Amino acid sequence: MERLSPMDVSFLHIEDADRTAHMHVASIAIFEGPAPAQDDFARTLSDRLHLVPRWRQRLQRVPLQLARPVWIDAVDFDIDYHLRRTALAAPGGELELRRLVGRICSQRLDRTKPLWEIWVVEGLADGRWAMVNKAHHCMVDGVSGTELLALLLDVTPETSRHPPVVWTPQPVTTRDVTFDAARGLATDTAEQMRAVRSALRTPARAVRGILDVVGGVRSLSSSVQLPGDTGLTGPVGSHRVVAWADAPLADVKTVRTALGGTVNDVVLAAITNGFRQLLLSRGESVDDRMVRTLVPVSVRAARNDGAATGDGTFNNKISMMFAALPVGIADPAQRLAFIREQLAGLKNSSQAVAGEALTSMSALAPDALVSLAARAIARIQAATAVETVTTNVPGPQLPLYSLGRRMQRVYAYVPIAAQMRFGVTIFSYDGEVTFGVTGDHDASPDVDVLAAGIKDGLVELVKIADRMQHPNPAKKKARR
Repeated sequence: MERLSPMDVSFLHIEDADRTAHMHVASIAIFEGPAPAQDDFARTLSDRLHLVPRWRQRLQRVPLQLARPVWIDAVDFDIDYHLRRTALAAPGGELELRRLVGRICSQRLDRTKPLWEIWVVEGLADGRWAMVNKAHHCMVDGVSGTELLALLLDVTPETSRHPPVVWTPQPVTTRDVTFDAARGLATDTAEQMRAVRSALRTPARAVRGILDVVGGVRSLSSSVQLPGDTGLTGPVGSHRVVAWADAPLADVKTVRTALGGTVNDVVLAAITNGFRQLLLSRGESVDDRMVRTLVPVSVRAARNDGAATGDGTFNNKISMMFAALPVGIADPAQRLAFIREQLAGLKNSSQAVAGEALTSMSALAPDALVSLAARAIARIQAATAVETVTTNVPGPQLPLYSLGRRMQRVYAYVPIAAQMRFGVTIFSYDGEVTFGVTGDHDASPDVDVLAAGIKDGLVELVKIADRMQHPNPAKKKARR
């Protein structure tokens, strides 16, 4: 039995607090054709399940919520339940695929089963096929989800073979779970005492850590403001719509080189233009307007040891920061400069350190209190200025294959919950960056406007960068 971390279990509590929230993440990978046979795909996946033990485990709650839930072996595991197959209606274009993904992501995962599904989608135009990989956020975050995808695919057209590994599930009873929870409560107390003794031995380092957290909490609290009138937040239904945009990663790097900042600064500037165009299309004023966004920050090591060794530890290792997207700034270069300066300040404010510390503190409380806290946070979000979530996940920069078929493109899906009607993911793979937009079906059907605005925003920045790097020869001659 392995207990869920405080961050992992928070995603379950968000679902419990709001029946319209579906806290799963997803990737939509498009492959060259033809689609593999179902038996071949299932066999290849089965051969690799020993690399991801979590995929044959399910959640088990602890009686009276004395402790966080645990992962236990699913003795009735059936891969055919999780591996599904469907086909698009003609003409099998992007619109048909996006509609299908919206329907798939509008359905909650069954908590009595391992919390994942893989859909093989046939019938894409040009003989291609797609794989929709859907997993609950309590199992993976964006970075570990990318590592998981890499485990299921190959780096060459040749399909790697794994020797058969016999899996024997270990039954766990309610009595086992209750006993483990009671023992854990005693162990946690001992661990807390050891942490205190360790801090007393190195007081200077402990004080620096406390000051970082205090400064970060102050910065986080200053980010919580009363919202203005906006259609970006409000009641959210249970149905989702998605839209996509894509661009060469080289364009992002061109802008970064010419105008400064990081890759993340550039893509956030493009997203800012997307929200600007969305608000303008709705007839809303953007004068002096900011769109406040939650920015998840990975606190994972450069390489998850679990992924490297194949022990299946793909749990969440993320924190959070709050940023403001300056949709009121008309000039693309000035928008980027604002974001670059702001994010540099946020990093220095230790917001991510504070966010990680606050989520870790919940490890000291029983699950019942963590549940109450998650419900309270969901209500607080409704009264704050957090209007969207934007997350950037770096993917592999080399081609990957499934049964010899090259993966051409990948889009990511981020869940929306509480009062946030939009979410945006950025994913990079093999020289391309893609943007995945999630929206509420009823309140935000115009996700296409946001996606198109993101692409236009990057195009504008590339034009500015090109002019800076290649000045007009005629103008240069005139100046002489």
